[in-house]
Amino acid sequence: MSTQDRVNGVLAFTDHLERDAIVAYARRLEDLGYETMLLPDLFGRDLFVLAGYVLGHTARLRVGTGIAGIYGRDPMAMLHHARTLSELYDGRFLLGLGISNPMGAALRGQAWTPPLARMRAYLDTMRELEARSPPARHRAPVHIAAHGPKMLGLAASHADGANTYLMPPARTAEARSILGPERVLSVFLPCCLCEDPAQARKTARKTLAPYLTIDAYPAQWRKLGFADADFQSGGSDRLIDALVAHGDAAAIRARIAEHLAAGADHVVVLPYNPVPRGPAVFWPVLEALAPRA
Repeated sequence: MSTQDRVNGVLAFTDHLERDAIVAYARRLEDLGYETMLLPDLFGRDLFVLAGYVLGHTARLRVGTGIAGIYGRDPMAMLHHARTLSELYDGRFLLGLGISNPMGAALRGQAWTPPLARMRAYLDTMRELEARSPPARHRAPVHIAAHGPKMLGLAASHADGANTYLMPPARTAEARSILGPERVLSVFLPCCLCEDPAQARKTARKTLAPYLTIDAYPAQWRKLGFADADFQSGGSDRLIDALVAHGDAAAIRARIAEHLAAGADHVVVLPYNPVPRGPAVFWPVLEALAPRA
């Protein structure tokens, strides 16, 4: 099986795009053979309304949340979103959940609580709720964002799979050992098609800088051998190179292959744009990695 067969999704940042451009984006992904378009929970459009809009304008593409923060919606609302979209669009919806971070909780006017206990209680409540509408023919799979061993263990016991983000292949191997063979492991991998290492790293640092200030990420990176010095000035070259696949298409495919060999079921591409003030969507990397390429 080629790496393209397992690069099945794209994390698509669309808040900066006009409505028609989002539809064009989704249809182009569908034409290229991508299976899934994942939408992040940011500061623009409503995540689930947008998912429904994209589903309604595509024929085969699965659309999911990557991820929906649980501080923003109670378990009943989240379950209703997932069941409704899965029912109306014949199982093409995927629900990805995440804790976010203390800042995300504060923006919602909520107090931050221990993440493992909160996610466990949230998933338990979703399990207990019943829908009063016709059931979907296909249940929406539930994946949770998980990096540490305890949250990965929760994914193994309470969800259909786990998503990891900004982690090197060594963590992918650990995640697979914790999840076991029955759960889906999706690796969210930033990819920068740029053969100039300095420019690729500069591009990566612009996006990664906020994560260096979120304690949960450096805490996990330290377990993988990184130190405080790696988190300074936007991240060391060593850290950037471990987290972001960059170089030519062959180099990026090689990094994807590492994650697959370590136990990932799927790799979800985050397309980084190395061109200053370049196009809204950097298609060269998506075209180079497309399943139908």
